[in-house]
Amino acid sequence: KSGRENSIQKEARVAGSPRDQSQVTMSITAHEILAHVRHEGYQPLKLKALARKLGVPSPEYRIFRDTVKSLIQQGRLELGKSRTIRQPDPHGTVTGVFRGIRAGGGFVRPHLKEGGHGVPGDIYIAKDSAKDAASGDEVLVKVTKRPSSPGRNPEGKILEIIERATHQFVGTYLVEGDQGIVRVDGTIFNDPISVGDPGAKGAKPGDKVVIEMVRFPAAGMPGEAVLTELLGARGAPGVDTLSIIREFGLPDHFFEDALADAREQAHKFDETDFSGRRDFTGETVVTIDPTDARDFDDAVHVHRLDGGGWLLGVHIADVAHFVRPHTALDREARKRGTSVYLPDRVLPMIPEVISNGLASLQEGVVRYTKTALMEFSDKGTLLQSDVMPSVIRVTKRFDYETAMDCIKHPHKYHGRIAGEVRALLDRMRKLAGILRDRRREKGFLELDLPEVKLELDEQGRFHAAHLQEHDESHQIIEEFMLSANEAVAQYLADRDLLFIRRVHGDPDPYKLKAFAEFVRAIGYKIKKPQSRFELQAVLAQSETRPDRYAVHYGLLRSMKRAVYSPEQLGHYAIASDCYCHFTSPIRRYPDLLVHRLLDRVWQAEKKGSGVFSAEHPSGRSGKRLPPPFSKVSVDETELIALGEHCTYTERRAAQAEAELKKMKVLTFLADKIGLEMKAVITSVEEFGFFARSVDY
Repeated sequence: KSGRENSIQKEARVAGSPRDQSQVTMSITAHEILAHVRHEGYQPLKLKALARKLGVPSPEYRIFRDTVKSLIQQGRLELGKSRTIRQPDPHGTVTGVFRGIRAGGGFVRPHLKEGGHGVPGDIYIAKDSAKDAASGDEVLVKVTKRPSSPGRNPEGKILEIIERATHQFVGTYLVEGDQGIVRVDGTIFNDPISVGDPGAKGAKPGDKVVIEMVRFPAAGMPGEAVLTELLGARGAPGVDTLSIIREFGLPDHFFEDALADAREQAHKFDETDFSGRRDFTGETVVTIDPTDARDFDDAVHVHRLDGGGWLLGVHIADVAHFVRPHTALDREARKRGTSVYLPDRVLPMIPEVISNGLASLQEGVVRYTKTALMEFSDKGTLLQSDVMPSVIRVTKRFDYETAMDCIKHPHKYHGRIAGEVRALLDRMRKLAGILRDRRREKGFLELDLPEVKLELDEQGRFHAAHLQEHDESHQIIEEFMLSANEAVAQYLADRDLLFIRRVHGDPDPYKLKAFAEFVRAIGYKIKKPQSRFELQAVLAQSETRPDRYAVHYGLLRSMKRAVYSPEQLGHYAIASDCYCHFTSPIRRYPDLLVHRLLDRVWQAEKKGSGVFSAEHPSGRSGKRLPPPFSKVSVDETELIALGEHCTYTERRAAQAEAELKKMKVLTFLADKIGLEMKAVITSVEEFGFFARSVDY
């Protein structure tokens, strides 16, 4: 091994730059190097050849060399014959993310792209085999015991902490003797962490604080940290929200260069310039959003075509026009990955001058959009579609409640809402119903998991909760967005382009079997849980039963979680073979990436023909002969890394929102020990059961 590493160093001396490397940063990450080497078509290359293949500039070569060397030392790469870089022998070690448990130890979930090196399921790590790993850390694990039977976990021990998830933690400050200690929130650490002399930064017992870990706790060795921020007294207004923001590392402010970039875009925006865009400003177009929506990124129109059939237009805010690649705005959006919607505030992905202003599809103003036009038959079969840059002026903005009332009782709104708008809502309802029925025929699994909306007082304290109704108006918009996402994904796939898809793999057969056993035990009939149509039947049977949510949650837990990836894996739950996220670029970075790829496609096609025009009821003027797309090629390694990052930020946002909701409700219930309430049991485990409070 030493000789091989010396060979790498020798090559580095030949190819590396003699300049001072302390001022050089590498544009390619370790994750991107690993993703390239793990790709199915990779042929082992020597170090210099690998650097050329990845496009590593000469000034960055020495850092690249050191990164590869580190990956070899960690066991994530190895040197093969003739000093070529390759994947390590798959037997024995695996990298993944560690999650701790209260009793000590935890589980490691192998990285998706590694496929677990043939290891089925998460790897159990005993307390004395976990080193000083904390939840979220990336670790190198040696598998010590294979599963003895289906459904059991393999066992292993952590060899190395590859990358810490964070060194910053939030907890409650306490004083014990002459020492200040912090009990970290959650189940990350079982024991308090010492922070030295009491009273640092003016902290008092019971205050919420942020600490920076100096030494992580391990078996037989306590942890040590320094107190870096005083958040405030426990229970004080806003402290719970700030605690969650710090705990999950959520960015809560924009750097000045990003704000300046946003202001510059606002100054440059010319709403009278329609060049290169299809003009829909004369079209009757509506938006339907929640009452408290902060941004509006989708609008629709629907026409009934002569001779039968339907034309659906879905118009999405053209955020890519304002947030250009490699700018300060792009840096901030990429870092966030998504907007975060907390109960009492929003942490936007993009500054509000754009997200709530320039890009927001507000009523009566001209806005740039990207439009997916789709022509359907009377039975909901997609006949043809196209995507184009466009410009719109929203005719009417609706909230869900008003839209639903207008759909059900149009006579009430005579004279208050224009006739063409009421007629549009009626057409939208009819087309969405047709499309939904067709999707069900394909095996669409519609889970009824309504969002819990917290009711807060002026101090941000919880006092009540209710389920947000998912009525027909929600379903109309949901169906149109699904159709647009599919149409755009197919548009890019037809051009043989790599892009970030939204993929949802088939469920684990063992989990489906467990779900079937669960629902049979409470009275449902199911023979083949792998059949989508039998699963659909169970969901339909549950609609009028009190165990409805238990059944829907049970099926949700038996499924895998959707991820962002360029792999063509399809989307199981919505029964789609080709799907991406296109419809929410204001709040999701993957959607913004899809919008940018569309821009590159149109640049390559600008001399082609076949764009939508007014010559045909659907707007299509002829068949497109796509040009070669060599200039639109996308680096797969980068897409894999971006997909993993966006999946992480999405889950981080969801976990933060759920944790803050739970914290607010539990704070409310803290002085109500002994209160009896109605609850529905949602699952039964060996150690007890979970129940959902009807009221809270």
